[in-house]
Amino acid sequence: MTTSAQHSSPEVSVPAPESEILSADLTNSFDYTRSLGPVLSQFALALRDGRIVGSRGSDGRVSVPPAEYDPTNNRPITEIVEVETVGTVESWTWQPSPSQNQPLAGPFAWALVRLDGADTSLLHAVAADAADQVSTGARVHAVWRDVRTGRIDDIAHFALGDAPETAAPSDGESIADDAGNVVITTPIGMTVRHSATEQESWYLEGLKAGKLIGGRVATGEVYFPPRQVSPADGSPTVDRVELPDTGTITTFCIVNVPFLGQQIKPPYVAAYVLLDGADIPFLHLILDTPAEDVRMGMRVKAVWRPEAEWDHTLRNISHFAPNGEPDADFESYRNHL
Repeated sequence: MTTSAQHSSPEVSVPAPESEILSADLTNSFDYTRSLGPVLSQFALALRDGRIVGSRGSDGRVSVPPAEYDPTNNRPITEIVEVETVGTVESWTWQPSPSQNQPLAGPFAWALVRLDGADTSLLHAVAADAADQVSTGARVHAVWRDVRTGRIDDIAHFALGDAPETAAPSDGESIADDAGNVVITTPIGMTVRHSATEQESWYLEGLKAGKLIGGRVATGEVYFPPRQVSPADGSPTVDRVELPDTGTITTFCIVNVPFLGQQIKPPYVAAYVLLDGADIPFLHLILDTPAEDVRMGMRVKAVWRPEAEWDHTLRNISHFAPNGEPDADFESYRNHL
């Protein structure tokens, strides 16, 4: 008979954080705009008309959506053919809890549908009241939106049954450019729930109060914003440090090129500012002075927004502006470029 020793897991006492740990939803989004080119533009134009087209390759197979290049010989596709708006479910998976931006508000099936006249499958949503109504081999038909713009969601979804549905007439307004290409804009975004570290919470609460809070690590360096540990050697942050809102420009760039969504008219300056007492600079705007007058070593001071507008973000500082002090000596910031 053998026996095994009982081992207990070691317990480590973790002190409660001194500050409330903050969390918030963070959303990153942008609009992706592109031209569909000569082949996919024909697919988009057909969708707007309430039709579906594919491409015929050199082997006679029809691909839906159309392929821009022949999958057999890699040559550009030249033959576009219309297929039916009814087809067969080749495989599927049930979606019991749709997310906000999915095609249908209630449960539905994601399915690969091979349309009559096509040799490949199209991924789309199939509406059904319950999962047991959907099956491989089920016949389905396209359900069209009344207002169509040349996107794949002009097909609102597929429904069970193989009786084709007639699409409402389009308004006749062209969606193609002078070359016959369709340009579409697709919004892309992602939201994550971020929980700050204790050190980030110092920093964020400080901003809400109009203070700039950094963190001193065990080796003495002061980081702004504060880190949990030093990125140089892993030394832990041991103390919070309130920093002044004055500093020195270390490096900078002059922005001359306009872009979509730009809030400041070019030219303007984005610069790394080394706060007095900090050991690492951070990026912010430099305004209230001509862009051509900005220089390395320039002394600057934060310009705060009205207190009523303050939140837990660095936007509380509108920008930095020259404070009239003599330029800092290069030796004082050379190690922080």
